[in-house]
Amino acid sequence: MPFVDTLRQWDEAVTLADKKNLPEALRTFLAIEEPNSKIYFNIGCLHILNRDFDAAEKAFDSSIRKDEHLAVAFFQRGNTFYKKESFEECLGDFTNAHKALRGNQMIDYKALGLRYKLHACEVLHNMALAEAHLGNWKNAQQNLMKALDYKTESKLIDKAYQSILKQKLFKLVEFPSSELFRPNKHYVAELEKKDYLGKAKVVSSVIPQDMFSGFAPLQPQVKDGPTSPKEPEVLKALEGKPHTVLFEFFPETSDELAVVPGNIVFLLQKGADNWASVVFNGRKGLVPYNYLQPLNISPTSKRPEGLNTPPVKSPPIRPKRNVDQSPVVKSKADKNDTESEDNNCIVKVHFTFTIAISIPLGSSYAALIGKISKKLELETTPLTLSLTPEATGDGVIDADTDMTRVWNRAKDGRLTMWCKIYEPSRERRVCFVALHTYDSSNPEDLSFQEGDKILLLSRINQDWIEGQCGENVGIFPASFVEEQTANEQ
Repeated sequence: MPFVDTLRQWDEAVTLADKKNLPEALRTFLAIEEPNSKIYFNIGCLHILNRDFDAAEKAFDSSIRKDEHLAVAFFQRGNTFYKKESFEECLGDFTNAHKALRGNQMIDYKALGLRYKLHACEVLHNMALAEAHLGNWKNAQQNLMKALDYKTESKLIDKAYQSILKQKLFKLVEFPSSELFRPNKHYVAELEKKDYLGKAKVVSSVIPQDMFSGFAPLQPQVKDGPTSPKEPEVLKALEGKPHTVLFEFFPETSDELAVVPGNIVFLLQKGADNWASVVFNGRKGLVPYNYLQPLNISPTSKRPEGLNTPPVKSPPIRPKRNVDQSPVVKSKADKNDTESEDNNCIVKVHFTFTIAISIPLGSSYAALIGKISKKLELETTPLTLSLTPEATGDGVIDADTDMTRVWNRAKDGRLTMWCKIYEPSRERRVCFVALHTYDSSNPEDLSFQEGDKILLLSRINQDWIEGQCGENVGIFPASFVEEQTANEQ
């Protein structure tokens, strides 16, 4: 099928989908003889809207075969497997989508015709959910820890992390299936028929009441006139040198120009990479120079050279472009790809809220406090680190501390610390008294008896609090305790 017909059907199907006529839109997409990866992706999305997940899976298979680097296609097929409860295949597709991101924080598909941004943290979020369904809670927690480093959707990841700590499932991040890849609007505009000449009108004539509307007015009959027709004159020199197109050229990027054999284009500039900048029908664009042939147009020529029989041989190999045509991506800053994950330690830091960082075992105090301050978006000077809630004695960590002693306290690659801002004017600490006994089997929860005193560490949300009772630290329901007044403390 010619590219023009494919483009016309593609645009028609997207228009029908915008009007919520999904059956007719799907029929139009399926009628395209040679769909590309974007069209297959659109077909899969429409099948999802129709709840036909088997057909959607096959469509995304074809999309990925056409373009193995289309991360959003892996992401959508992973969502399809999730709806079919095929969690192992679902995890595999989300993993491939994360690899296709190539370490970038986000891919914006607007340049390819899709109004959607695929975030790495959302892919890791869904990977964690698939791991949770398979019972791999530790792997799920590690994926969410990686997602916390991106921190693009903080509330979403924080809620999922709290659910994982309680070994509970959470909601899947879904792609809006109503969003479809759209054809290039400039190419679609070329599909419309345009009358560039308009209707001829007589402006001036030597014959009174001349209403002839041809390309030249009637001429009066004179004696001894020319015996042969007058040759046409070139009234105005056109910009660029004329060339005729030898082969049909299908553009792959927005700055290239679609032409067919027989078109006359005007060469503006020929680049060193064998790409030519030309003008055709008032539009500028790039065409391979070996697809063109110089054309001789002169006042005495009766027929331009090169417009005889169209060429029948196959076109030459198109030159290579020195331009990166990949989608717009945003790189994740300060990412150390050589850092070994096996030698990393997950440090849980209790602040006014709880954060987690990943840092190599044996790191210096400067590296540790620098990474924590960057995560908290605070200066390092007022921060005080400690291994105990009470920042006193040997528990305090500073520049003079033997860091070997600190890292030796890590168990299974995990270590807990406390962080405070030193403010002498704020010495009052918030305490609670237990109204009811709370006994939980979850290792993250804090168990206590009625009447116990509990020290506030952080408020997770309006329903849960993190605190310390004796030597134990954990989270507990806010409704089980009551805050003490200053006099009671």
